[in-house]
Amino acid sequence: MFLPSRQTLRFFAVVLIFYITLASLTGCFSPGSKAKQPNIVFIMIDDLGYGDVECFGSQYNQTPNIDRLAANGLKFSDFHSNGPMCTPTRAAFMTGMYQHRLGSKFEGALSGISHHNSGMPLEAITIAEVMKEAGYATGMYGKWHLGYLPPYLPNNQGFDDFRGLGSGDGDHHTHVDRWGREDWWHNDVLDLENGYSVNLITNNSIQFIRDHQDVPFFLYVAHLSIHFPWQGPDDPPHRVAGTTYENDKWGIIPDRNNVRPHVRAMIESVDKGVGEIIQTLKGLGLEENTLVIFTSDNGGYIHYDNNFHNISSNGPLRGQKGQVYEGGHRVPAIAYWPDKIKPGTITDETVLTMDMYPTFASLAGAKIPDNKKLDGVDILPLLLHGEKLPQRAVFWKIGYRSAIRKGQWKLVMHGKNERELYNLNDDIGETNDLSENHPKVVSEMLNAYEAWHCDVTGYASRWEKTP
Repeated sequence: MFLPSRQTLRFFAVVLIFYITLASLTGCFSPGSKAKQPNIVFIMIDDLGYGDVECFGSQYNQTPNIDRLAANGLKFSDFHSNGPMCTPTRAAFMTGMYQHRLGSKFEGALSGISHHNSGMPLEAITIAEVMKEAGYATGMYGKWHLGYLPPYLPNNQGFDDFRGLGSGDGDHHTHVDRWGREDWWHNDVLDLENGYSVNLITNNSIQFIRDHQDVPFFLYVAHLSIHFPWQGPDDPPHRVAGTTYENDKWGIIPDRNNVRPHVRAMIESVDKGVGEIIQTLKGLGLEENTLVIFTSDNGGYIHYDNNFHNISSNGPLRGQKGQVYEGGHRVPAIAYWPDKIKPGTITDETVLTMDMYPTFASLAGAKIPDNKKLDGVDILPLLLHGEKLPQRAVFWKIGYRSAIRKGQWKLVMHGKNERELYNLNDDIGETNDLSENHPKVVSEMLNAYEAWHCDVTGYASRWEKTP
């Protein structure tokens, strides 16, 4: 039998100690190794505007917990929702691709009337399914809006556990949707929980973390706030089952010219819930092994239907929810991961919601099926090392309104003939149309948009008409 010499054993011991020390100093992890797989918590707020939290400029709402994430993590100054409305962004997040590939109905909000018995295709390969295949426990709590009824609810799209609403809006107290239907589910079963939506979503998320603290988990926290009805925790319930609220869907608003006090209460309730989730992670010793992403599904409403005013804030941005100006889709976003993401950093890299799919899969060491179409890009090198992303053009389209962004240039189009060109480096508020000054840039961007449109929809954009 061969026995190594004492000198050889000493050499290997020194080498082993060196690598153990190196690993501890760099905080390295090995994606794909189950003992090291990080947890992921993705928090998406509904209709939260770019200027609705303090760390993005709000002087009205107090958001100390969200601000603490930014101060100790990475703040995105150029993060965009894939769409300027609820459903499009959620579809892009779940599939990692432009929502238009799923069909035109995913450009806007799924309707509780015309789309009530349909939803996101069950054959779509979701990020939850990819994470589950990689050994993750998967949970989702809150607003789905990718299908109203079974089988189009989250538990059939890769989530082990779901509690929340299938529709796009519900009374935050009674959980009745705008058509008067009770809408709060536990997986495939209608199961109305008593309580304010923010508190229910937060408490269910915390319970999921506690129940799965010993295994890697992927948690999707999808708050219904600050979507109407505009109800803070102390505002009264509005809807009862069996009554249609299509023409009275906003809540009890004494002063329609100043909705902001109700919205402030909602935002600060969400902030409190974010703090409770972080404290839970910390108390269980999970914080340093958990990536937390905080963002919004689209920009905020400034006014609604000329009847409600002073609702939300998009800071210096033009436009609001439903529009393709920056206020419709540039949203607050933060990445937080102690000892992995450098505290107090800001990135101006352009990132979209669909980028979360390949990023989370990469972090988990998950295999994405070869036949899976992806439009998003992996931003993990940006998060961990501050590396720049590959140059790319990105696109928005909702009905006849569309836009393309490439570098500092953004082309906004309203139908076939209205085109506006902005240099966002100099004009983030989109006030100075440069389309006549730069016809070559306009032409190049139109060609890029046409190619993209044909790719994701299968038909040419020249057939789109302005109403």
